[in-house]
Amino acid sequence: MSVKVMASDRKCDPVISKLITSLKETESLTDEQDLGFLQNLLQSKELNALVNVHSKVAKINKDDRLAPLLSASMQVLLEILELLAPRCHVSPLCKEIFHLLQTPHLQSLLFAHDSIAQKDFYPHLPDIPIEVDEDEETIKIVQLVKSNEPLCAGAQSAEPIVGATIKTDEDTGKIIIARIMHGGAADRSGLIHVGDEVIEVNNINVEGKTPSDVLSILQNSEGTITFKLVPSDGKLDQRESKVRVKAYFNYEPENDPYIPCKEAGLGFQRGDILHIVSQDDSYWWQARKEGDKTTRAGLIPSRALQERRILHERSQKESTGDAKTENDDFDREMIATYEEVAKLYPRLGIFRPIVLIGAPGVGRNELKRRLVARDPEKYKSPVPYTTRPIRPGEVAGREYLFVTRTKMEADIATGKFIEHGEYKGHLYGTAAESVKSIINAGCVCVIGPHYQALKSLRTAQLKPYIIHIRTPTFDELKQSRTKARARSTFDETNSRGFTDEEFLEMVKSDERINLLYGHFCDDEIVNEDLTEAFEKLVSLANKSESEPLWAPASWVQ
Repeated sequence: MSVKVMASDRKCDPVISKLITSLKETESLTDEQDLGFLQNLLQSKELNALVNVHSKVAKINKDDRLAPLLSASMQVLLEILELLAPRCHVSPLCKEIFHLLQTPHLQSLLFAHDSIAQKDFYPHLPDIPIEVDEDEETIKIVQLVKSNEPLCAGAQSAEPIVGATIKTDEDTGKIIIARIMHGGAADRSGLIHVGDEVIEVNNINVEGKTPSDVLSILQNSEGTITFKLVPSDGKLDQRESKVRVKAYFNYEPENDPYIPCKEAGLGFQRGDILHIVSQDDSYWWQARKEGDKTTRAGLIPSRALQERRILHERSQKESTGDAKTENDDFDREMIATYEEVAKLYPRLGIFRPIVLIGAPGVGRNELKRRLVARDPEKYKSPVPYTTRPIRPGEVAGREYLFVTRTKMEADIATGKFIEHGEYKGHLYGTAAESVKSIINAGCVCVIGPHYQALKSLRTAQLKPYIIHIRTPTFDELKQSRTKARARSTFDETNSRGFTDEEFLEMVKSDERINLLYGHFCDDEIVNEDLTEAFEKLVSLANKSESEPLWAPASWVQ
């Protein structure tokens, strides 16, 4: 048992001083002595003196009690880890602190602190009089200050009111609280709960009124708003969820005809990281954008709702004949909505493979070649297998490992390849063992597979860092390749420039890859200028080695 106590310029309380002295002495104790020491400590006068002090503090008026200065210490710890991570390889002190801050004991302590700090215990409602009639209905009166939080009228659904939504109960016809918006005024008060029945608003009885009528009362109110409520039978848990997800689609609440309130919606783009604070509603989750300092959460469609929308859109396209049925263009197994993610921290001596995908001819193989040539001892690319004949100037085992089709088909059947495909009648593939051997050697594996291989490459075992090499617009693509005198990769027998048809096919293929597989990618590079694209590739490679990055939660152990 080892305890380190930092000195302070302020004079310590005598009781605290004795405890510090006792704790310092434990550094040299054995395990058995530790147990005896702790038993003596529990019976010590010093510890009992601290308990007495605590008892006296508990008797102080509630308004004078000490309160936590911070309710998100775990978030601060994560931010500190992000700042320390890039410096771990240059500073032993930073590395030691980095590992200490990840210990489960410290993180559990901070988590417990935040759980307590985020509860709002005060103010309490007055005690119920002893002589109250047991048959009389319990009423609570809540006053909130009107803010600029969303107010909107919606038919037969819910309307936000100072951070809460209301609806008409289908069975009783009464106005009830349907949803509490996390971070809103109602949530911060801790006094309004889902299921509470609204009796009066600013002394106006709402019996027989619609949610729109109540909204009008709120809109015409100024300053403080007073609610008279009948408490619900059970208080639902309003603690924030810790789930983070990566969005796989764009969402604009102002264009969503089904959202309960457009002003309460949260818009986002594909690739944004969202903090899901509540999944209580089957159709509408509450979320904030990661890193957004906005207090109030917004509404987004749930995974189930978005999947239903996507399936409906697909069925509509099928009925009109617009849907494509190739595996490339219509993967029926994949319905991309959200993926739960977590921060994946760099691992000492183990680097994530860098996977470059892109349309044929976009230049990903040239970028891969340049990255390997930049530092051959660090970056290595596995030699792929192929069934095509060897070409003049090629060396077996350098560009490709040449095998017969029968042999390669047999190896594919036994699962030897992590990715394989057929191009112009020839099979190509990368052996799993060759990738693992590069990783185990402490090197960065760089591969440029066919984009369909992402289904088998994107696993918790490999944890790849995937970069989409994008084409610029048709005009920019044609201009840049003509200026660089780039040679076509589509004609194996003739060295020539790209045709307009080939440029158009590249742009079309790039858009198809982005539509179907772009959400799998960690980043993208637009290859308009090869030098600039390579500089960005080097920057992203360094980033994957040194920074904590968002990855599927299943990858983080």
